[in-house]
Amino acid sequence: MATARRIGGENSATRERILEATEQLIREQGYASASTRRVAAHAGLKPSLVHYYFPTTDDLLVAVSKRGAKESDRMIEEALKSDRPLRALWEFFSDTSRTRLVLEFMAMANHRDAVRKHMAEHSEEMRQRQAEILEKLIGTKFSLPDGCPPAGLSVLLAGIGRVLIMEGGLGVTGGHEEAREFVERWLDMLEPADVEKAES
Repeated sequence: MATARRIGGENSATRERILEATEQLIREQGYASASTRRVAAHAGLKPSLVHYYFPTTDDLLVAVSKRGAKESDRMIEEALKSDRPLRALWEFFSDTSRTRLVLEFMAMANHRDAVRKHMAEHSEEMRQRQAEILEKLIGTKFSLPDGCPPAGLSVLLAGIGRVLIMEGGLGVTGGHEEAREFVERWLDMLEPADVEKAES
């Protein structure tokens, strides 16, 4: 009965309020602070209501992970539809505004099998999606260097961006400016700024 109510209320305002409160706690105090009691207090709700929607802590954390993944998917899809998809994708991967949350999700995945499983499955699906879209764009918006298939390009951009974000979160900046400049010069060669001229 409770399960049916939870499924029926997946898009409810209360459920969203709980997820928002959980994400805020994770950003501000770390994922370990996201207990049912703290989430409830942060959302101005009773703990029993949090349990109504999320019976276990893993249920709650996976839901927050899925919420973040959905937003990331939306941003990546927008990037890949832009006039300069490679540069837009790079800007997404190297965006430092999400540093704190990214670090917390990585730590969460390291300690929570359910979260790790979801993040791994989602990453594989999105990597495949990116590769498919980049494959369609080759020859129209840009060309790839020899030996670098679309899936590999996605890994390179995501990997370098993730290192910059994770190290930056620790206060490590050595070589970051040089790496950014290198990637941006490389992208300018692959995807010239004058897109219309490049396509004509």
